[in-house]
Order: sequence, then structure tokens, then C-alpha cells
Amino acid sequence: MKRCITLFLAAVLALGLFSGCTASDSRTVINVYNWGQYISEGNDGCIDVIAEFEKRYPNIRVNYVTFDSNETMYAKMANGGITVDVIIPSDYMVDRLIQENMLLPLNMNNIPNAKYIHEDYLGWDFDPDNTYSLPYSWGTVGIIYNSKYVDEEDVTGWELLWNEEYKDKILMFDNSRDAFCITQCMLGYDINTTEPKELLACAKKLAEQRPIVQQYIMDQVFDLMENEEAWIAPYYAGDYLTMADENEDLCFYLPKEQGFNRFIDAMCIPTCAENKEAAETFINFLCEPEIAGGNMDWICYGTPIPAAKEFMDPEVVNDPVSYPDADTWKMGRNYRALPRSTTRLMEELFMQVRNGISIHLPK
Repeated sequence: MKRCITLFLAAVLALGLFSGCTASDSRTVINVYNWGQYISEGNDGCIDVIAEFEKRYPNIRVNYVTFDSNETMYAKMANGGITVDVIIPSDYMVDRLIQENMLLPLNMNNIPNAKYIHEDYLGWDFDPDNTYSLPYSWGTVGIIYNSKYVDEEDVTGWELLWNEEYKDKILMFDNSRDAFCITQCMLGYDINTTEPKELLACAKKLAEQRPIVQQYIMDQVFDLMENEEAWIAPYYAGDYLTMADENEDLCFYLPKEQGFNRFIDAMCIPTCAENKEAAETFINFLCEPEIAGGNMDWICYGTPIPAAKEFMDPEVVNDPVSYPDADTWKMGRNYRALPRSTTRLMEELFMQVRNGISIHLPK
């Protein structure tokens, strides 16, 4: 069962009991766009974050939609086909959205709970003054494997994903940035390289892996790993803990010596937002220690709000997967926003890999 402390907030419940509201056309609607499996929805006795928000603020209704990668989210927004009030992209994507004038400055007067965020998670390069973003969570990318089928002696680094002994039981990221990062770490390149020859070498390395990959996936990883249809997959640490609750044979390995991605996901308001103040109310709600604790207790990612840990299961707080030690954290590398030309090249090369065609630099 999901490790979780049931969160009953007296004040929130009291407000919910007295609200007595039903869906109404008069309510302000905010559209929240977030990763899949990335907010507590009331499963296993945990807090239902959105339901509690709507109890607290009966005049606001949340329309919640998910995406499976930063690139998917960006494409939807860049095409102008959606209206979104709150998004939760990763650090490098926040940087890109700022550069392309796709985010609105936050009015901190409407987000007083930002005071609970620890300074270590503020002022990062992608938004040094936190003008456009506030941290939601943080984490790392490593290897999930099933100890029932995978020999521990084979778990030495990213090369496990290329081990032919596990052909058709290996999953791989279905987004170019995370997939290329793995080969960049293996080949000793900067994970933010813009050199075409280095990206070409990474694509060729990924092409070597393709014959033994069962599927290129994102959120499908949960069912495939939990049900033992696949045995090895690179994925995000917090999601590993969610899967491990369903299958105790799953383990997590962080290739420290080769390098790995560490990230911060942040709450932002895009320029297409129609209800900015209500969106800031939602962000403020997520920064309440009780709410943040109940939320992070379920999604198992690192919280940037120290006071939230008081409302979390100690087993989660003390888990080195969710909360690696300082030395391990320092070994991680952060993505930066890449030039558009580099992003396009990486995506074109990754498409060649996926389609099984000859790997070459576009003319």
C-alpha cells in the first residue's frame, strides 16, 4: 500500500462541511497542467489536493489535465491550442518559457506561503529572482530494475540499459532530452552540450540500444514495471517509490560516478492564463506546509518546504532515494535551456533512432 499519513486538516474540513457547494457556472475555473502521477488524488487515504482546494475556495473549480514530458507540454502551449492557468514544468523548460516570453511574473502578494520555501531551492539559474516560478518538488533520474530477474552484478551503471541479456525487457525514455542525457553521461559529454558531433555520437549510442528495447515510454512505465512486463527502465526517483509500493522486488540505482540529472519542477503561470489571481491562490495553497506534506508524502518527491516534513511519513522523509545525501546531490547535473537549433537537432536525431533509420546529421 502507498506509504502515506492520512491528512485531515480541521480547518480545511470545517470549510468543506460548511461550503455545501456544487459545480456552478458562476465559479472561476482554473486549468492546471501537470505531469501524470504528480499530485495526491486521495488514493490510499491520502489527501485529495484538488478536492481540498475546492472546499477551501468554493468559488474556484480546478480543471486538471496531465502531460507526460516537458516537450509535450511545450508543444501544446506553443501551438496556442490550449488555455492554461498553472503549469509545472522542469527547470530547463522554465528557462525556455521565460526566454520565449511565455510566462507571467508572479504576484508574490498573492502567494504569502512562499515564505516556507527553503532558500536552497530558490534563486537557481533558470529563474534567479524567482520572478516567474516557485519550486514544486525536486528529484533525480536513475535506473529502476527488478531484482527478481536482474543480476545485481550487472547493475554497475547506465550500461545496464544496453545489456543484451535483458533484450525485450528494457524500457527507454520517449523524450529526447532524458534519453540523450543518459548517453551524454556514458560518453563523458556535458549534458548541455550543443556540439553536433557529440549529439550525433549520442544518437548512434542510442541506436545501438534500439534492438533490445521493448518500448519507448513515459507514464506507461508504471504498469509495465509493476506488472513485471519489463524489468529495467530509466525513470524519476519519486515515481520509483510509487512503483515499489506495488512491487517490492523493484530497486533503484543512481549511477553517481557516470553522472545523472537532478531537477527542480516549478509552478508557473503562462501568458495564456485567463484567471491569474485564482492561479496564484492555487500555487499559494500548494505551498502550505500541511498541504505540501500530504502531497509530497504521496508522490514521494523531495519537498522544498522543510516544515512540510512534519506532516509526512518518516519512512518517506528518511528514504535516500527521495532525499539523497548532500554529496550525492552534488554529483547530479542540471539541464539548461538549449538553443532552438540544438533542440531541433536532438529531436530529429532521436526520431531517427526511434524509426530505426540511418543516423546522420540533417543537411
